[in-house]
Amino acid sequence: MDNTDDDCPLLLQDNDSNHDGEVVSLLSEADERGMKRSSSSSGSLHHVVRTYESRELSVDVQSADEQKLDVENRISNIRYKKSADYEALDYDTIENELHGEEERKMSSSDWKWIQFQRWIICMLIGIMTGIVAVIINICILELTAVKMHVVEQAIIHCVKNRCLFVPLVLWIAINVVLVTVASLLTVFLAPVAAGSGIPQIKCFLNGVKVPNVVRFKTLVTKVIGVIASVSGGLAVGKEGPMIHSGSVLAAGISQGRSISFNLNTRFFKHFRNDREKRDFVCAGAAAGVSAAFGAPVGGVLFSLEEAASFWNQALTWRIFLCSILSSYTLNFFMSIYHHHPGDLAYPGLINFGKFSGSYEGFELPIFLLMAVFGGLSGAAFNAINHKITVFRLKYLKAKYFKVLEVVFVSAVSATIAFVLIYWNSECKPLGQDPYVRLQFFCNDGEYNTMAVLFFTPPEESVKSLFHDPLGALQPLTIVIFVLPYFFLACWTYGLQVPSGLFIPSLLIGAAWGRLVGNCVNFIWPDDIWAQDLSKYALIGAAAQLGGTVRMTISLTVILIEATGNITYSLPLMAVLLLAKWVGDYFNHGIYDMHIHLNKVPILPWEPPALSTNIQAREVMGTPVVTLRTVPLVSDICSVLSDPRNCHSGYPISDSEGKFRGVILRTQLLILLKHKEFVERGGSSERIKLSVFRDSYPRYFPLSVINVSEGEQQCHVDLRPFLNPSPYTIQENASLPRIFRLFRALGLRHLVVLNDEHKVVGMISRKDIWKWEHKEKQHDE
Repeated sequence: MDNTDDDCPLLLQDNDSNHDGEVVSLLSEADERGMKRSSSSSGSLHHVVRTYESRELSVDVQSADEQKLDVENRISNIRYKKSADYEALDYDTIENELHGEEERKMSSSDWKWIQFQRWIICMLIGIMTGIVAVIINICILELTAVKMHVVEQAIIHCVKNRCLFVPLVLWIAINVVLVTVASLLTVFLAPVAAGSGIPQIKCFLNGVKVPNVVRFKTLVTKVIGVIASVSGGLAVGKEGPMIHSGSVLAAGISQGRSISFNLNTRFFKHFRNDREKRDFVCAGAAAGVSAAFGAPVGGVLFSLEEAASFWNQALTWRIFLCSILSSYTLNFFMSIYHHHPGDLAYPGLINFGKFSGSYEGFELPIFLLMAVFGGLSGAAFNAINHKITVFRLKYLKAKYFKVLEVVFVSAVSATIAFVLIYWNSECKPLGQDPYVRLQFFCNDGEYNTMAVLFFTPPEESVKSLFHDPLGALQPLTIVIFVLPYFFLACWTYGLQVPSGLFIPSLLIGAAWGRLVGNCVNFIWPDDIWAQDLSKYALIGAAAQLGGTVRMTISLTVILIEATGNITYSLPLMAVLLLAKWVGDYFNHGIYDMHIHLNKVPILPWEPPALSTNIQAREVMGTPVVTLRTVPLVSDICSVLSDPRNCHSGYPISDSEGKFRGVILRTQLLILLKHKEFVERGGSSERIKLSVFRDSYPRYFPLSVINVSEGEQQCHVDLRPFLNPSPYTIQENASLPRIFRLFRALGLRHLVVLNDEHKVVGMISRKDIWKWEHKEKQHDE
């Protein structure tokens, strides 16, 4: 839902100007060329401190230290240029005169109807997310079955005729074709669909507008891409992308229209703003988790813990209903697909199966040691993936390089899997594993254990590691599988294909967790408690996943709901918490790491440490572009057309220079387009709030607005449209107080005033983000 103004090529949004230490308002183009405009024409733009002549004089007398600081600031601006690609979202309510008029006309029944519509939207989000999950799951199962049949028949034929290169080439060809489809869609149609989508949704809910993150083409790419990626044998899962898919569905359904298809209904018009969309995207993310793992409560906690930065208590029940409907919609249709209508045994895309066993108290130290190893393993995974991602960002910029990398990784993955299956000497009698058809180089009546791990869908491989009895998989087979799969998963995450990380992490952890269980059984072979390998595989999976993504509460509930056994709640919680602590000692979680690599100005949970002595005047951006309450059209056009002033909002000051409110850039564009001029009777026939709402979210650029020479001298009364009571702060306010205002209220910008109630600066989330990163680099 990108609304970037095409007239702003630099994308310096949110008043992120250079920190010159002074506040001025930019003059119009005529003023800059030689002060040719008369004083009456230029009076609309307010000079807060000094003019450009005095600014030039102050530059000439800069000291050596100031010049050095200026150079450092310029280098820092270049370093953080990538962060300028991201705008902030408007979560604050604009309580102007139009808003007040609309609310006065609203009756109690109108308000109740709006509340009821929120419940309807959440129900639709849950049902549609479940249907999308069904489509993804069935397509993957069918494609995997076809690929399995074709390759296995080729192997049976070539074992007799000694042409084993044929099934290898056939396997590689099928995988390459599938992943190429996914990569082409991602690279050329919707690059934001790459990966799991969780970092992008986390940024969106934090208040950062990631371009195209909730567009329809992103959903299409995500669905088709994840089907092709998983079916193509890459070390990825389909659970993570479900969270992104649910969020896109939520954003689309809640608006009651589709701009891509030029479809506009009269439903849900009151929800066409960033604040309402954010709440519904929270519900979509929870529905995606619920559909992926069959964990409605875990979905709600995931949105609360990992995704949502601003939580409305009224959301909880609506999101819970949305999550339940998502899981049961998937359950209903999958039961029909498996010819058991009404059987509630398919709550999610992955089903861990029932864990009927228990654990002994003296096993807790073993579990904690596994947590430490999981934290170390997760930190190593993130460190390796960080190096690979940095390499991609530096050298693989061309689109065809990105596609070729996907093809190469697919071919390598298929070759490694085929070779390991071929050289695997462990064959077991049929009946010990649900995938009884995987004979692969074994005698009649036997199946290849390595093929169960590499060739079946990853969800079934996880289930095999969880529930196969003692002796079904030899430790050597697991070691030979888990080592290359670990590095393949590190290499695969970050490719230009939709891919999830949950299942690869669970598969890696379940594998080495089962190895721990084998070691325990070797030491205590006669004890019954040591013969249950499922609990060690489960703890290993939790430790690996926790050490990689660094989630605690929501992941504990997700795993409990997926296993159907609350007995393991204590060890799971302890393991996830310890794995997170160990991993955090070395690096960030995988999602936060990718957010930082892309220079997204996301705000963490807590303000920077030891920052109470940092004041607003040290963080704020200056100079600030301000407008008068009734400016000339020419002055508005001059400000909007200057690429240096492509800010999201502008403070409004009266003739005495005192602050009166804030007006957004998008509001100014709409006022110009609809000719809301005082000389044309705009003050008596004001446009409605619905006009601003209908223009959301893709606002038009200034270039499409035609303003004649006569209209340039008209005036626009901004007082009915500006926000008269935005959040402001004094210039001596501390950074933690500023941070808490941004984090708790979802602000886009914060006006800084002096003791005379005049504008001296403006703070955006990018100012806080840049300052924090500069301090970190200074400490390093």
